[in-house]
Amino acid sequence: MKFLSTRGQTPALGFSDAVATGLAPDGGLFLPETLPDFSGQLAAFEKLSYAELCFEFMRVFATDIPAETLRSIVVASYTKFADPAIAPLKPLGKNLYVLELFHGPTLAFKDFALQLLGNLYAHQCVVRRETINVLGATSGDTGAAAIHGLLGKPGTAIFILYPDGRVSPLQERQMACTGAENVFALAVDGSFDDAQAALKEIFSDQSFRTRHRLSAVNSINLARVLAQCVYYLYAWLRLPPSERGNVEFVVPTGNFGNVLAGWLLQQMGVPIRGFKVATNQNDILYRLFTTGEYRVGDVRPSLAPSMDIQVASNFERFIYFNVGRDPARVREVMQTFKTTGAYTFPNFNRETFSASRTSDAEIASIITRVHRDYGYIADPHTACGFKEPNPDRVSIVLATASPAKFPETIRAAIGREPTHPSLEALKSRAIKKHLLPATPSAIRAFVDQHAVSR
Repeated sequence: MKFLSTRGQTPALGFSDAVATGLAPDGGLFLPETLPDFSGQLAAFEKLSYAELCFEFMRVFATDIPAETLRSIVVASYTKFADPAIAPLKPLGKNLYVLELFHGPTLAFKDFALQLLGNLYAHQCVVRRETINVLGATSGDTGAAAIHGLLGKPGTAIFILYPDGRVSPLQERQMACTGAENVFALAVDGSFDDAQAALKEIFSDQSFRTRHRLSAVNSINLARVLAQCVYYLYAWLRLPPSERGNVEFVVPTGNFGNVLAGWLLQQMGVPIRGFKVATNQNDILYRLFTTGEYRVGDVRPSLAPSMDIQVASNFERFIYFNVGRDPARVREVMQTFKTTGAYTFPNFNRETFSASRTSDAEIASIITRVHRDYGYIADPHTACGFKEPNPDRVSIVLATASPAKFPETIRAAIGREPTHPSLEALKSRAIKKHLLPATPSAIRAFVDQHAVSR
């Protein structure tokens, strides 16, 4: 299978090259040339374990990796999850489920894709006898998951940008307390959007990215989105058959990558009824799905810091389908957005998507209510998903992070402080971070100094 850039000015690549490249040289994002149809295979998928299901799904896309090699990569990627189900689906009440995606090594949903991506990178280093330098930006969980996917792997170095003082203390410790020599936690002066903008400019410098064999670990990387499709499929298959035709996934998201994965699966023949985008007070996606206008605002720090985003980088993939897979129209839309900070979609179809917006005060009250009504502790991001469930749908709320990562917020809401052994162990370790301005020049200089060479 080949993969195309949303902007249409990069030659089609195979899976491994698209993964290694990350952001397309023309500034676009890679997508499959055609989407497969899995509708005829759903019955055969029902009894598969999570790792087996992931292999069967990914083999359709990763056609340049031998099947048994891919199988071993996939199986290895899900050995560090604490729950044997990997992604347990738990009923809470009538027509209400929670899909727990926080049982991986960094206690967040990003582990599902980044454990796999780290192993794919390591495989490429061995097969191609080349080193790789990975650069990413994070608003919280992506950085830790990316780092732990590549922790100590030979031939690799990873540089993670994050907004200094705007991630939770435990999220920062997961990035800056590993002690691994190939890990560089870069605390930048600015917001996540500032870091992401710098990252994209660096990736547009073809000489620099070629010199350092630079690859992207953010959800702009194709493998991230494809790997996340699998947990939607796994959850859907574990519903009673009578409920599968009326299911709505409720997705706490700021960068659109998580919900995009579910929507792509729907386009691949899995009959999911719809998706609800649950935002915090940084509500660009809520405004989009209620008005049809995509307009940047100011980022306001919140109790759900991983969603403190105004520029949803994965949205370009959705635009590509929305404009009829026309790369010229994508370029036009993205230029308009770059110039004006806004774009209004004509005849925007909102049948598949709904949205909600949750303030910090509401997050605290929802955590209290969910604990009172169901005996369940939701982290601040997951709490956004419990606002106003649709009584006419079977709702699956994606639990995107462990509540133990946000102890102060949980304690304030319910009087209990959740803990986790891996997080407790971090509290005694020294933080090693590098303070940088959020400028491409400063980041380039740092990578020049610390990149692993061929």
